[in-house]
Amino acid sequence: LQKILIVLHVTMCVVVGKTLIILFPNAMKRYILKQGEKSRMNTNPKFSYENWGPTFFSFKYLLFVLKVKWKRLEDEAYEGCPAPNTPVVTSNGEVRHIFDFMQDNRPLILNFGSCT
Repeated sequence: LQKILIVLHVTMCVVVGKTLIILFPNAMKRYILKQGEKSRMNTNPKFSYENWGPTFFSFKYLLFVLKVKWKRLEDEAYEGCPAPNTPVVTSNGEVRHIFDFMQDNRPLILNFGSCT
């Protein structure tokens, strides 16, 4: 039932967004660029609006958002409760699960980093 509601909601948003892009292209371009400022997507001079703007509200966009929202349904981490056995990707690109790294009763520390 949750997946059906997500499909309906995301599809409606994409249809409305696509309609607005067709009816008001300049206003939607300004809106999308404003959203790009929040993520600093438009600070890269080699990555112009023409590269990513038209992808908003496309069929690929719809599928991507659905995939992300469906994955979020699997989120089960709550404060004070046991952690879920979430899949992770090792530095070698291998998909494992968090509990694979546990050893006896030792605490498990996950260190997340990023490269820019």
